Amino acid sequence: MAAARAALLRRHGHGLGLATANPVLFSGHGLRYRKLEVILTTTIDKLGKAGETVKVAPGHFRNHLMPKMLAVPNIDKFAILMREQPKLYQREEEVVVKEVTKEDDDARQAEEKLKEYQAAAKRLDNALLVLRRFISEGNELRSPVTKDEIVNEVARQLNINIHPDNLHLVSPLSSLGEFELPLRLPKDIPRPEGKLQWTLNVKIRRP
Repeated sequence: MAAARAALLRRHGHGLGLATANPVLFSGHGLRYRKLEVILTTTIDKLGKAGETVKVAPGHFRNHLMPKMLAVPNIDKFAILMREQPKLYQREEEVVVKEVTKEDDDARQAEEKLKEYQAAAKRLDNALLVLRRFISEGNELRSPVTKDEIVNEVARQLNINIHPDNLHLVSPLSSLGEFELPLRLPKDIPRPEGKLQWTLNVKIRRP
């Protein structure tokens, strides 16, 4: 069906010069074109129903509607074809094509980003970050473990990039042992079940 539709467009659109630059579809240097009248071959949400004549930007028609056979130029050749052979241009089942708006795209990206953050938060909460230190007298570390070092080790060991502000550490860790450090993550990331906050487990051991 799509092949037959494309063949007719090539045959009847030849006189329009659709394969090359045409003054109806392309703008000249320094000029802005008025909207182009086209005939919809299928119903498009927020634009019109199949068979209706609507006005669209030339670029939108050239880059989106025409390649997908969603519309044809409003000229006699195609108008006659639409009247005489509607089944050729209209799909067997009526399908409403929803135009994706910038708001829809932004919402989708925000949802995907939130899922990525939540997956990273779960990895941090379930992980055990291990650092090695030499000790001096009294079990104290020769060099304390700082917040920046922990952030760097998270990136190296867990392949997750966090900001120092995401980690709540009042003072450097100065002794061996295991520590549960609170994480400050965006509030829109759901907290882990049964816990008040996200945490990162850090273990400091001898080499």
